[in-house]
Amino acid sequence: MGLHTLLGLLAITIAAIGYVPYFRNIFLGRTKPHAFSWLVWGILTGVAFFGQIAGKGGSGSWVTGVSAIICIAIFLLALNKGEKDFPMSDWLCLIGAALALLFWALTKSPLTAIILITIIDFVGFIPTFRKSYSKPLDETVFTYSLSGLKFFVGILALQKYSLITILYPASLVLTNGLFVCLVTARRRQLIAN
Repeated sequence: MGLHTLLGLLAITIAAIGYVPYFRNIFLGRTKPHAFSWLVWGILTGVAFFGQIAGKGGSGSWVTGVSAIICIAIFLLALNKGEKDFPMSDWLCLIGAALALLFWALTKSPLTAIILITIIDFVGFIPTFRKSYSKPLDETVFTYSLSGLKFFVGILALQKYSLITILYPASLVLTNGLFVCLVTARRRQLIAN
């Protein structure tokens, strides 16, 4: 078993460990995922997985595929157990993501597709950022911390490095890190007040 395979398996293991408390907290009512974000992430992560496979990412692609399945599962749970407040800004993000997905489907360039899904993913994250700013206790920070870590390890596991295989997971390392910082800062503000 080669280093890339071991790193690919490590990334999947980190994902599994990271999502256990998230699912537990959903069922306990402590975490209220935003359905719009998880739907967008599930679709985009699935697209990125197939892009990484086409770009010969190898075992570094595995964590992206597993994450797509988990995102869709969380989306389905969020319909019943998630955030129920969807202001107009969230609907606009969802519509914007859908329009960008339509544009993505029309493009013939794998690089353009990856750039678009990276942008769409960020737009899909906005409702969760918004919700978590006002309700920072409604998310499981541990999961987002490990999500950034799993994609970092996934990048190391890639068997071919190119903008097509690296851009999307690198953006997830960044956005998950920013999200953890936001929620942690907001929790500290609440404690201080």
